[in-house]
Amino acid sequence: MSQNHKYISKDEALIKLQAYCAYQDRCHSEVRTKLLGLKIYGDDLEDIITELIKENFLNEERFARSYARGKFRIKNWGKRRIIQELKKRRISDYCIKKALTEIDEDEYTAAAEKIITKYFNALIGLEPIKRKKTYEHAARKGYEPQIINSVLNKLRKSNYNG
Repeated sequence: MSQNHKYISKDEALIKLQAYCAYQDRCHSEVRTKLLGLKIYGDDLEDIITELIKENFLNEERFARSYARGKFRIKNWGKRRIIQELKKRRISDYCIKKALTEIDEDEYTAAAEKIITKYFNALIGLEPIKRKKTYEHAARKGYEPQIINSVLNKLRKSNYNG
């Protein structure tokens, strides 16, 4: 019998999932997918998820907060991208709202300015083309149109005054 078809008990699955959740914060959908992969279904699946929540191995708000912090600090994602990714993982609006409080507004604005300015200055070509490409890059990163335009307008003014 191959490893993939071996029956795993509810208790063994719980232990595996405790380790899985202890390693890094997980969302409910990741845990559900992992359990389905272990061929755990129905009441057993729900019981394990309930137990993980009770024991605080699984906490959706904590997951959302650490996810937002990490994606902003490490990948320099904007709020729109973070929200989109959290929604993909079926995170509640309440938890998404809490997650965004992890991002300091001044840090956020400074990061947006740095990313947009660096990208813009690295491009070669006519200013309107550089502006368009920079706007698209920042939008893909998840920054809001008003922030992108504000930084691009500052760049325009500094280029004319410089």
